[in-house]
Amino acid sequence: MRLKKHLLAALLLSLVATTCLQAEQAPRLTQLSAQQHSHSKTNKLWRQLNPKKLQLQSSAALVVDRFGNELYSKKADEMRPIASITKLMTAMVILDSPLPLRQELVITEQDRDLLRLTGSRLQPGATLTREELLRLALMSSENRAASALARTFPAGRERFIYAMNKKARALGMHHTKFTDPTGLDAGNRSTPRDLSRLVRAAMNYPLIRAATTTRTAQVDPYLKRGQLRFGNTNRLLGSKNWDIVLSKTGYINEAGRCLVMQAEVSGQELTIILLNSFGKLTPYGDSNRIRQWIEEGMAVSRT
Repeated sequence: MRLKKHLLAALLLSLVATTCLQAEQAPRLTQLSAQQHSHSKTNKLWRQLNPKKLQLQSSAALVVDRFGNELYSKKADEMRPIASITKLMTAMVILDSPLPLRQELVITEQDRDLLRLTGSRLQPGATLTREELLRLALMSSENRAASALARTFPAGRERFIYAMNKKARALGMHHTKFTDPTGLDAGNRSTPRDLSRLVRAAMNYPLIRAATTTRTAQVDPYLKRGQLRFGNTNRLLGSKNWDIVLSKTGYINEAGRCLVMQAEVSGQELTIILLNSFGKLTPYGDSNRIRQWIEEGMAVSRT
């Protein structure tokens, strides 16, 4: 009799535990079901778009939604120089490290660009915090800022570049190689598909999102010399037609004009990758062509 009572009690406990587990899992299953439905609905919507109607000037391009659905691709798996898009990885390596963002760093002669002889208003002796340098590297593509971030990394620049490539492998960017932290070296190469992974990963860093969408910033790198004003290199941030969450531009001769963005178009979160455009305004023209193509396609699907 006592054994039967124990068995009955154990059965009741098991039943209660199963019920509780099902109740706990129910919201998760409902959420998963909603996500799957949204994924399927969005994918069906994209199938109504006609890629042949989208004539882009960029040599390589990729547009994907938040589920990874591909809306458009053009040479998306070809490796090519990526110029200052590199700085997104530079920023992630810094932010992944325990280095204090409020620590002051000094620009030195080592931070001069001896490869392409680009200029900078950050002269040797300019002093800014690591966070300020990070923001300038992302927002205005400041090369000396990016160089100083790598130079002051523990074990120096070479170790920093190693960390950049290690991070790329961890993100599944298997067709990407980094050779310097600024993007001035044409050895920094990637594909549009790998860069879409880079952009999605960068979205997890609030500072990167904020810095890359800030239109202007002021800093005080010198004593008694007043502020310096820097502007964002992405002119689309000033357009009321765009809702941009993250962006980065890039340019060297070998890479052409480059632009990557995370933006919302017609209520949909999209990752846009544009590489090797040969006109200064071409990436912006292509971006607007993509937006109009999607808006027109979605308008037709609603009728």
